[in-house]
Amino acid sequence: MPEDSPPSQRRHLALFFPFLPVDRLMRHPDCDTPDDTPLVLVEKVRGAMRIAATCSQAAALGLNAGLALADARAQVPLLAVTDHDPAADLAWLERLADHCDRFTPLVAIEAPDALALDITGCAHLFGGEAPLLADVARFMARWSDDVRLACGDTPEAAQALARFAPAGVSFESEDATLRRLPVAALRIEEETQTALIRAGLKTIGDLAMRPSAPLAARFGADLVDSLDRLLGSADSRITPRRAAPALRFERRFAEPIAHTEAAMAAIGELAEEAAIELEQRGMGGRRFIARFFRSDGRTYDLATESSLPMRDPAVLMRLLDERLAALSDPVDPGFGFDMIRLAVPRIEPLTPAQLQLEGGCVADEAMAELVDRLSTRLGRGAIRRFQPHDSHVPEQAALTLPAVDLPAPAAWDAPQQGEPPTRPIHLFDPPQPIEVIAEVPDGPPHRFRWRRSQHHVVRFEGPERIAAQWWKHAPGKSPGLTRDYYRVEDARGRRFWIFRHGLYETEKPDPRWYVHGLFA
Repeated sequence: MPEDSPPSQRRHLALFFPFLPVDRLMRHPDCDTPDDTPLVLVEKVRGAMRIAATCSQAAALGLNAGLALADARAQVPLLAVTDHDPAADLAWLERLADHCDRFTPLVAIEAPDALALDITGCAHLFGGEAPLLADVARFMARWSDDVRLACGDTPEAAQALARFAPAGVSFESEDATLRRLPVAALRIEEETQTALIRAGLKTIGDLAMRPSAPLAARFGADLVDSLDRLLGSADSRITPRRAAPALRFERRFAEPIAHTEAAMAAIGELAEEAAIELEQRGMGGRRFIARFFRSDGRTYDLATESSLPMRDPAVLMRLLDERLAALSDPVDPGFGFDMIRLAVPRIEPLTPAQLQLEGGCVADEAMAELVDRLSTRLGRGAIRRFQPHDSHVPEQAALTLPAVDLPAPAAWDAPQQGEPPTRPIHLFDPPQPIEVIAEVPDGPPHRFRWRRSQHHVVRFEGPERIAAQWWKHAPGKSPGLTRDYYRVEDARGRRFWIFRHGLYETEKPDPRWYVHGLFA
């Protein structure tokens, strides 16, 4: 389905994992901790081992984060202990975010233990908000024994409800529920929380009834800003891990499909829908991503790019088939794909192509199609094109870029009619040193030796002086040496582009010479 413009009222879903480190450990293949044994994760803090995370059983026994391990063992002798690994926990949270991509492409990570989803315009695909929450809870139960979900008008409201709203208790409205939450739901510093409670402001409702100016003056402007975002008085959005694609098309299956061929056929149908939408907009796609969602949560991506905007389903499927054939890790349906998505992250205007009088497309489109196929098969960096670059330094005047990612074409500098080219086609990288004999130290070359051969100069033109890029160097430091270039021709008619590196006596007492290129 195409991405619509966001409505004024947005909805967000928060997923809070209170025991995420334990969820990760208990699902590790090497985990041998019995389910009925309290488990804590510890880390060294100022030379002492302290609890960093616990399981639900340990929390029920009063073992909380920050408690010394020795005190915890004194309270619960039969205690399973393992090291805390924050990096592994973050990687696990990233994996959970990947799984949530099946519900909405707008997923943000709220480290260290929560996710935020923008579900605006998505709930109707699942029959409403309540069925969506049930579907998410059922799906995430595979990776978490305790996940708490809540919806809100802002990400902060959804997070507060997921973390602090009492389970099984319903109020007349979302706003009423938020106003009954403790001030800790604002996720402010503990010192500010303590000061608020001592002042008799224990709930969000207590704060909402107070004027903003006195609150900001006494407790800081951050408190008022957090309160406004929580209650929806200020606009608040999540920052998704991946930018939302310009167009998105999906297929959901009641029964998972277990064959890759059937999945590719479904992608072909989505490609036809994309072509219709792109044609209506007068646009073409430059990048396409087909994502396969397996019923066990694993995902596979097939991505392809084009050097020119396109919307032909047949061409797109041919590129995706090429990409599929080039995969080192083939797409494994496993127990089947229950969802397939085709995203078009990058679109550009596409005008009708002019046909030649004798039939067939113009050469540019034929070349672009060849480049797309080779780049898909060999890799996006394998096929490259030259692109002029605005620089007076000769070796930086041209860049090689991936052909499928070429920017808007730029014109190459052409010599005047009847004049020889100012730059050779072939440049040496790096320039090759030569031995030069000149009539005067700072004069043109008279004879030079290169690759064990003597070259007698019969004609020359120059010098063309090219200064160093002084603006790229720190003040007080030398920007580099000046180059004096000469176009020379030897007695056998061979033409060279050589330069003296450094000004005689001014920059260097004995400048070296180099041949930088050959003229045709």
